[in-house]
Amino acid sequence: MDLKGVLEILELLAPLSLAESWDNVGLLVEPSKSGPIKTILLTNDLTPAVMDEAEVIKCDLIISYHPPLFRPFKRLVQKDWKQQLAVRAVEGGIAVFSPHTSWDSVRGGLNDWLVGGVGSGQVLVLSQALSSAPQRHRLDFTAKNQDELNNILMLLRETENSETFQYSILRNEEGGQRVILTCPSSALTPVVQTVLGNATASQSLSITQVQQPPLLGCGQGRHSVLHEPVSLAMAVQRMKMHLGLRHLRLALGDQKTLDSVVKSVAVCAGSGASVLQGVNADLYITGEMSHHEVLDAVARGTSVILCDHSNSERGFLTVFKERLAAHLPDSVTIAISKRDRDPLEVV
Repeated sequence: MDLKGVLEILELLAPLSLAESWDNVGLLVEPSKSGPIKTILLTNDLTPAVMDEAEVIKCDLIISYHPPLFRPFKRLVQKDWKQQLAVRAVEGGIAVFSPHTSWDSVRGGLNDWLVGGVGSGQVLVLSQALSSAPQRHRLDFTAKNQDELNNILMLLRETENSETFQYSILRNEEGGQRVILTCPSSALTPVVQTVLGNATASQSLSITQVQQPPLLGCGQGRHSVLHEPVSLAMAVQRMKMHLGLRHLRLALGDQKTLDSVVKSVAVCAGSGASVLQGVNADLYITGEMSHHEVLDAVARGTSVILCDHSNSERGFLTVFKERLAAHLPDSVTIAISKRDRDPLEVV
């Protein structure tokens, strides 16, 4: 299978449009020679050790959850380790792809996997993702009679993208014609200019931005009301097993103990404080939060589990490997990096 075909499958599994606006997702390194993709390496972070591994197994594509190229480069030199990785990928003919927050957001993705570690429950998205369809505006104006309305509509049909306009017409008691029209934001200026060219319509014109529809089940963070509440001690043990960790950091909520009952859980992979802030739950689970953010949660009676940033994410690679393999021919080998690990460990 060629690179284009693999990218189409990756888009199907987690559309890049779901990624946060600040993120740098997608194909980050594209080889000049478009050979077949025979070996794919999955990793949470692309480090020099992981690149060594990719070269040994003659990898054609690295899927790195975190984007190894994030901030713009003005040059490619050997002084910076990330620039070194980019050069090695180019020289080795290895493509590099990063999904990052698109995996977090997609329904059934990383955050759904993370919250499922405590147990099954009724799950809701904390920060709802909206449709990435082109933004639209609604214009509401009135024409004094049918002839005036026909003239306005004729001029509107002459504007660019007029085939994408949608409108309805309501007649008022005085015989005037009220028009409710929606158009793409890209066409807003010529449409407004056309309406303003009519004295009656210009006096009644109002413009509002149309809210994008939500993408159900997609977005950042998850909140789960557990079907079967558990003790805090049990929640900790389940997360250790789910993440494959011997140790977690735990902050007990005010007046809480290990025997306290956990009925609701809020999670956000990685650094989740901004998503979890103010969420009402018995337990927060994320990779990292600042000292003061933990104190704020504890003061509200919410216990906090921290597992370090990439430890909250890495286990999802196994899940994604199975999903990706189901869409690829047997000729493509998918490996999970053995040298990828969180840079922090308990000693």
